[in-house]
Amino acid sequence: MRWDNLAENTAKPGEGALFAAAAVTTRTFDTPEFKGITFHEIRARSIVNRVPGASRMPFEWTVNPYRGCSHACVYCFARKTHTYLDLDTGIGFDSQIVVKVNAPELLSRHLASRQWQGQHIAMGTNVDCYQRAEGRYRLMPGIIAALRDHANPFSILTKGTLIMRDLDLLRQAAEVTEVGVSVSVGFTDPELWRTVEPGTPSPERRLDVVRAMTDSGIGCGVLMAPVIPFLGDHPDQLRATVRAVAAAGATSVTPLVLHLRPGAREWFMRWLAQHHPHLVHRYERMYADGAYAPTWYQRGITRRVHELAAEFGIGPADRGGARRTARTARDDPASLPDAPGAGPTQLSLL
Repeated sequence: MRWDNLAENTAKPGEGALFAAAAVTTRTFDTPEFKGITFHEIRARSIVNRVPGASRMPFEWTVNPYRGCSHACVYCFARKTHTYLDLDTGIGFDSQIVVKVNAPELLSRHLASRQWQGQHIAMGTNVDCYQRAEGRYRLMPGIIAALRDHANPFSILTKGTLIMRDLDLLRQAAEVTEVGVSVSVGFTDPELWRTVEPGTPSPERRLDVVRAMTDSGIGCGVLMAPVIPFLGDHPDQLRATVRAVAAAGATSVTPLVLHLRPGAREWFMRWLAQHHPHLVHRYERMYADGAYAPTWYQRGITRRVHELAAEFGIGPADRGGARRTARTARDDPASLPDAPGAGPTQLSLL
């Protein structure tokens, strides 16, 4: 287990390989909201991650207080990151959650450093910083407060409704710096949601977040992701989703077609074989050349969503750097900061 690079202290000789870092505390709670979830609490060495230079993403720095995600989205590209800690990319990713309990204090210290130049920081670019664990650990209020106190620009991408708890902090931060919030809603089909995103709030509740943010004066965009081939891409489904996004008052909508990188691909295809076996061969053909759907297909979805956005009165998809960075975060999973060889600041993911 490669945990020693995450913690402040290393394990004593003879301690188990699974927890090579002495700073790891494992807790399992039997309460209904955390049933079946194990938390590994660590005191990280660093919390600000530099995105690898080859990345196409329009930001350079991320903050990730959690690793693993109880949202349990079957398509999540971040599943592979659990292998870096020798954890399972399937059920393990959904239920073995790494919590960087000292994230707020680390960030505050980093922002106060003379070496820090106040660059934009993106959050939610890997796993969700407002997943269920945040309800217990409450790391984001301290993180947002630190960014506010240093007037440091930031963006958040989330599927979680818990972000509403921190609305006052977000308002305060927006008074002194650039703040971008985006919510991920790939579809509004309730049956599809229940099977592919079982641990998330419903799409309707997420759109309530968009509405509340907009009503509070914080512009909120929607990352329409993922658009799932043959399950969520019917013209009627796309229309229903964009209509709902517009009704919620989103400032923008940006579609992103499902991509299947190693780790996520195996888990998703297993799910597909169980729930939609007739689609397995079609997916094998569509993704035969790699992680991404064919360019013609992606362009067709993008064109249709943009046409619908114009029809329903949603503004241009590109409306400000902060919102753009949050929305496009998942478009380039190759830039994950904790991947092997990612550089000297690869001490944490989300």
